[in-house]
Amino acid sequence: MSNTKKGKQGEEIAVKYLKENGYKILETNYHYSKFGEIDIIAIKHFKLCAIEVKSRTNLIFGEPFEAITKAKLDKIFMTFKYYLQNTKIAYFSHQIDAISVIFDAKNPSLYEIKHIKNIEL
Repeated sequence: MSNTKKGKQGEEIAVKYLKENGYKILETNYHYSKFGEIDIIAIKHFKLCAIEVKSRTNLIFGEPFEAITKAKLDKIFMTFKYYLQNTKIAYFSHQIDAISVIFDAKNPSLYEIKHIKNIEL
């Protein structure tokens, strides 16, 4: 499975997971100019969440969450700030979450999903 396909499939699994857990999906692959992208923007209980999704087929290069560097988090924050400034809806609170999807190398239809809420470095 290519990295692009794996990433796209991981994002689709994350969207399904979020919906099953009471989130309303507002945006996917939200871009702010050339500066950044947020994989998923969702809301649950009046809390707006920017969600970064990382997918892997093995842990040779570490846990998927380890790929969220300070530079990546800064770009997500800047993009999220732009989104908040340009939305017409006032949200009570907001946070950045991360979801990891680890696919079974032998059977990609099997996977493990983890969700960390309100991440920061």
